[in-house]
Amino acid sequence: MTAARMTSLERVLTTLDHREPDRVPFFLLLTTHGAKELGLSIEDYFSRPEHVVEGQLRLREKYRHDCYYMFFYAALELTAWGGEVIFYADGPPNAGPPIIHDPAAIKHLQVPDIAAAAGLQKALQAIAAIKQQAADEVPVLGVVMSPFSLPVMQMGFAAYLNLIYEQPELFWKLMALNQEFCVAWANAQLAAGATAIVYFDPVSSPTIITPADYRTTGYQVACRTLSRINGPTATHLASGTSLPIIDDLVATGSQAVGVSGLESLAEIKDACRNRLTVIGNLNGIEMARWSPAEAQYQVQQAISAAAKGGGFILADNHGEIPWQVSEDVLLAIRDAVERHGHYPLPNG
Repeated sequence: MTAARMTSLERVLTTLDHREPDRVPFFLLLTTHGAKELGLSIEDYFSRPEHVVEGQLRLREKYRHDCYYMFFYAALELTAWGGEVIFYADGPPNAGPPIIHDPAAIKHLQVPDIAAAAGLQKALQAIAAIKQQAADEVPVLGVVMSPFSLPVMQMGFAAYLNLIYEQPELFWKLMALNQEFCVAWANAQLAAGATAIVYFDPVSSPTIITPADYRTTGYQVACRTLSRINGPTATHLASGTSLPIIDDLVATGSQAVGVSGLESLAEIKDACRNRLTVIGNLNGIEMARWSPAEAQYQVQQAISAAAKGGGFILADNHGEIPWQVSEDVLLAIRDAVERHGHYPLPNG
């Protein structure tokens, strides 16, 4: 018997409860594609919250996915600390030069005021406006960079890794500052209308740091930070692997995990079953080369591997679908979910 049709929010909440909704929820985590919809450059698109709101509305109307994704770009947070953004014609904006040139400067660093950060205020205005449209039918996703991963932009990758291993006192000082910022930024988004917060934490992935070192650094930071966020959180490792630290991610209090296309989705689902909802794991880079037929095949494979019993949201593996992914492929993903993702699943 087919389940009654649910709203997107009902669908997502049901699968987060590790039960089967009417169909598999899917998130198309689209950012720069909104600029395509409006015929704007990426820089112009992100210059006004009204543009982002309209872009998200049009994208969901076209693709019928189950969220509004209010992520602008990662470097937006760096601007609050005094950093710069580099815009590109065909890809996500990137961070400019590091703001911390000498680790000793961490001693004098001040936590930015969310209310005084113009870029963050644009994002909050967009969240508030989209929430009026979403009402209680569509999840509105806010995003933060984890305190443990933000320093890659604040000081550069190599300098940050040196800080972790060679200057632990300054490392923990920076973590304390970043935790205060992250909590304030996450809670401001929730107050503006976000349903949940995506906690991007790629440096915590075993792809970058060993699980043993993660447990003494990024794990400790996540536990201290997530416990102070006033709403549900999903940890996303931005294409990084997760299987060796699944138990630790559960212990942080996160409700879901964004997983890599480099690991077996079936193995990830088994490890997360009834503990973490799995979000993933379509390969966004490969997606740019897919045909519609390949997109349909990949969706079917993912649903077969992980959707049984709920606890699974189909999405890309990185948390941002590249500009180069075509409309035809995105429509094929939509159609495949709607064709093959209804519960009860075949052979389910």
